[in-house]
Amino acid sequence: MTDLKLARLPDRNPVKLAVTIMPDLHQSLIAYAELYAETYGQAEPITELIPAMLASFLESDREFGRRRRG
Repeated sequence: MTDLKLARLPDRNPVKLAVTIMPDLHQSLIAYAELYAETYGQAEPITELIPAMLASFLESDREFGRRRRG
């Protein structure tokens, strides 16, 4: 097998996930999306912001990262 500099690409097939949230969290997400649009001049639906928010949260959790690595 050839050793390429580029590793095999990870699975990039999106996974659809349905969750139920409380109304106050929904309102907070709407408010965040409004602030995002005001800040960056581009509106994004909360369904596009949530995956980025979750990824950012997980990346910033040091204990999670420590345990995940080993």
